[in-house]
Amino acid sequence: MSFKINLNDVKMENHPKFDGVKIGFIVTKKQHPELSITILEIAPNIQIPLHTHEKEIDSIFILEGEGEIFMNNEWISAKAGDIIVVGNKELHGLKAMRNTLRCYVIHAPALW
Repeated sequence: MSFKINLNDVKMENHPKFDGVKIGFIVTKKQHPELSITILEIAPNIQIPLHTHEKEIDSIFILEGEGEIFMNNEWISAKAGDIIVVGNKELHGLKAMRNTLRCYVIHAPALW
């Protein structure tokens, strides 16, 4: 499976679980069971609640905006250019601050 896509061509839709969050699917487990790739757009002052993933490792690259990530039992600042890796079964969450937080997210194995 090889392809090229421009971020501007990713179709964004409402996240199935979180109000104020949009998601765009680039690679899903239907295409590749070993990883899924999504774009997340978190509206200002919106938080993705603290949660864990049983099997999946989260790799998050912040494309735009400023926010905070909960990891290692504390909230720390996160901004465009930051790369965050969260292991499976580790408690984590993400929230946008004054502007939309746009992230490129890889789950391995695939979550979506």
